[in-house]
Amino acid sequence: MRPIQSKINPNSQQFKTNQEGMKSFIETLDKAMTESRFQGKEKHIARARKRGKLLARERLELVLDKDSPFIELLPLSGMNRKGGFGAGGTNVSGIGIVSGKLCMINSNVGTRKGGSTDYASVFKALRLGQIGRENRLPTINLVESGGANLPDQAKIFNYGGETFREITRRSKMGIPTISVVFGNATAGGAYVPGMSDFSIFQKQKAKVFLAGPPLVKMATNEIATAEELGGAEMHSRVSGVSDYLAEDELDGIRIAREIMELVHVDKPYFVPTDTILPPLYNAEEILGVVPANPKTPFDARELICRIVDGSEFSDFKPEYGSTLVTGWAKIHGYPVGILANNGVIFSESANKGAQFIQLSNKNNIPLLFLQNTTGYMVGKAYEEGGIIKNGAKLINAVSNSEVPSITLMIGNSYGAGNYGMNGRSYDPRFLFTYPNAKIGVMGSEQLAGVMEIVQRASAKSLGKDYDEKQGAMLKAMLIQDIEKTTSAWHSTSELWDDGVIDPRETRNYLGISLAVLYSQPIKGAEGYGVWRH
Repeated sequence: MRPIQSKINPNSQQFKTNQEGMKSFIETLDKAMTESRFQGKEKHIARARKRGKLLARERLELVLDKDSPFIELLPLSGMNRKGGFGAGGTNVSGIGIVSGKLCMINSNVGTRKGGSTDYASVFKALRLGQIGRENRLPTINLVESGGANLPDQAKIFNYGGETFREITRRSKMGIPTISVVFGNATAGGAYVPGMSDFSIFQKQKAKVFLAGPPLVKMATNEIATAEELGGAEMHSRVSGVSDYLAEDELDGIRIAREIMELVHVDKPYFVPTDTILPPLYNAEEILGVVPANPKTPFDARELICRIVDGSEFSDFKPEYGSTLVTGWAKIHGYPVGILANNGVIFSESANKGAQFIQLSNKNNIPLLFLQNTTGYMVGKAYEEGGIIKNGAKLINAVSNSEVPSITLMIGNSYGAGNYGMNGRSYDPRFLFTYPNAKIGVMGSEQLAGVMEIVQRASAKSLGKDYDEKQGAMLKAMLIQDIEKTTSAWHSTSELWDDGVIDPRETRNYLGISLAVLYSQPIKGAEGYGVWRH
């Protein structure tokens, strides 16, 4: 493979404009990430310290191997939800290495709302369970939770039950879950250690019961202490819910790491052995390459050469269907097929993409989609040229592809273009977003313009004059509202992605994601659904 020769001039005005705009987005991202790291009010943290407790992120760091990479997942879920617990909910989660093995790790933030589960936290747990199951990742739960947030119970009851089902379904598949309980695991929360393959309870601190002393008194008139109902020693010596009795938090973490040494995890399907060459260009330049304004076009190859090994890229059909870049490369030594938008999707681009997906499946190579498109080309000539059947061909190929995939939203992601480029509804193994990205049915101005045309036609059909002043006001309000709901902040709050990332960290996120994908055998699809020619 030959290296891509960058044509970017870092001294150009466009580069500087992009850089300034993207840095502004990153400031917003950094602020949101700081808020997501909130672990409770000072008084709650002080009380935890007084009781000799570690905080959620400290526990997570201790369970990881020294110098292990770690990517946090869904850190901003629920950030814009009214009545929720804020960005990230009440658990810190991500993928790292424990005892030499890739693991999913969930750490309850017991100092934030008592670790209770709100709406966003439940859906975050479901998505994490899906990632764990699809990628066969062992899970370590660092538990301290008050169970469901009661005001949210009507919204989360059924979904909460699904999280318990997922633990035991993964167990059936041979994907173990280890739970270390440091404090309360109440009501439904008691089923987290109860359903786990291995449970570790901290002496004198773990309290695991379906009902605490007040509810037991109310329901049965029985008087019992929290220790008698669900203490670590009772569960270790009498009920058998606990498999290991830990002396303290560090001992509990030690036991979890020891178990991870013993559990069977399939050997990685592929581990790079060749020398891994860094890109020829500095990752810092990505901020000047990718426009902060998604309306500004740029060549996706300029991003590709800053994230792939040695900037080397085997460009497939470079002269045909030029608004879709396709080709093969390596990232941290892992082979990957890349599909990247260079604008609107024409019939030629869709056909090229479908063929490329077939080839990658035939050769068992995972796929990376870099989304930046307003969708499929519209108009009379394009309809006559079969844009629907050709667009459907690309969606068919994406839908039936069986090699694992990763999607990265780097700009626009509108309409069926989102589908043809492997959006959330097409189940990529991982999906990350740049802070400048936009996602929706169509752009705000286009949508508002369509609505104006409809309103004008409606007024004309009723024999009325169109109110220009009111129409302009409604259009401006609609544009403002759509801008909010198509932003990266809205999509990540709604868990449409697995995290908004700093573009400079792209290679690191993709490297760990590909290591996860290559941890199990990769086999491409043998056939596809019917498509028109």
